[in-house]
Amino acid sequence: MPAHIPEGFHSLTPYLVVDGVARLLDFLRDAFGTEEIGRYAAPDGRIMHAVVRIGDSMLEMGEPAPEWSPMPCGLHLYVEDVDAVYTRATEAGGVSLYGPDVKPYGDREAGVRDPAGNVWYIATRQEQVQTGRVRKGGAVFVADYGAGCWELT
Repeated sequence: MPAHIPEGFHSLTPYLVVDGVARLLDFLRDAFGTEEIGRYAAPDGRIMHAVVRIGDSMLEMGEPAPEWSPMPCGLHLYVEDVDAVYTRATEAGGVSLYGPDVKPYGDREAGVRDPAGNVWYIATRQEQVQTGRVRKGGAVFVADYGAGCWELT
């Protein structure tokens, strides 16, 4: 690990600024099995900063403050069993955006919105697809997601 990167972190770490960090931490634990690394409260009781380990990566978050507006985002999470994780995520309070399905780019993927408004694209790689190409049936992918993303085979 390079000395300029803290232990357990990678070069890029998502940081979420959302209302309800305590509830989000509970959701992340129940849905994705995160390990809470730290939780730091501000004098007014809101969670100023929290860190969880999710798989081999870290995720940081904090409550909004006058200088920081809420900014939920989309996150792509690879898991061993997308069907099981999708089920846990919806049982933990996530809102289903779409259920597990095999996509033309080789992932079995599902979408869930967490209680703070973040969108989680949960996936398990099913088949390695050559970069720039999709398998047969990719015309549906281009119709849904826009031409120019992929060259059809």
